[in-house]
Amino acid sequence: MAEQRKQPARQGGLWVLLLAVSLLQAPVLAQALVVDPSTSLESGIETNLRGQSLLIEELTATWCTSCAEIDPYLVGVADAHGSRIAMVAYHPNDGEDAFAPEAAQHRIDRLRSVNPDLPGTPTFIVEGGTYRTGTDAWGDVQGDILDEEVLRQDHTKLQLNVQREGDVITASLVTFEGRSLNASQLTFLVLEHGKSVPEEAINPGKAYRDRVVVGTAECSIGNGTVTTQIGVVTARATTSCTSDFEIEFAAMDSFSVVLVHENTEDSLESSDDLGTYGAIEFAYRDRDASESWSPAWLVLAGTAIIGLLVFQKKSTNA
Repeated sequence: MAEQRKQPARQGGLWVLLLAVSLLQAPVLAQALVVDPSTSLESGIETNLRGQSLLIEELTATWCTSCAEIDPYLVGVADAHGSRIAMVAYHPNDGEDAFAPEAAQHRIDRLRSVNPDLPGTPTFIVEGGTYRTGTDAWGDVQGDILDEEVLRQDHTKLQLNVQREGDVITASLVTFEGRSLNASQLTFLVLEHGKSVPEEAINPGKAYRDRVVVGTAECSIGNGTVTTQIGVVTARATTSCTSDFEIEFAAMDSFSVVLVHENTEDSLESSDDLGTYGAIEFAYRDRDASESWSPAWLVLAGTAIIGLLVFQKKSTNA
């Protein structure tokens, strides 16, 4: 009888191991599209059909000393995590920040609609979850990323096309595969990489900041109309949000376009869910580090081994 109990334990342990490894491989094998800035966009470049990236929102400021300390590190984090995450940085309109883009303040107000007591800078939020504040908070952020990846078994799939014509760049939705929830919206976020800080500004860090949100546009799926456009030349959805939503914005040397499927701000009054149903990023920037390896391999491998041992112990004692 003892032998009969041990055999299921080995099979169950193997399942734990395979599950953990598969959860890890799915986001790593599907790398985010990172295009070298020397590449021409005149003919347009299309992403793959993806959407599993987790949205990480950072509250930061050009005058913030601790933000300046962690910003150079975060430049490489995006590459190290591949398509697992889409990181965006919000600079507030606080009278001191050198950028204070209206689009970023709009996103900050969205966060505050759920949590009015938003902490200071730097603060990180993974999929609208727990606020992590301070330069030593990244360990907790990594844990939040792993937790969200385990929970996200399904996501909206999105595909983009990005094209340049003269001094204008157009980002267009190509494919939407997901639930067209009436209380949800598609949101474009335009990020500028290596944005120069004015010389006269209070600046304890480098002469530039990364991942600065400078534009946004929102399209309500329920009524099929563009409800918000800030910092972009134009935004439109001729047929519907889920078929031909697109934006135009002024060309930049280095930028990212992030498309997010999320709840509308009106629906947050009842749901309080700041997370996303899916997100994808098109990055037009230099690659800071190799995306082929992530420290998450060690974390999830360790989790799988622990799960295997615990399962075996419980089954043996049954």
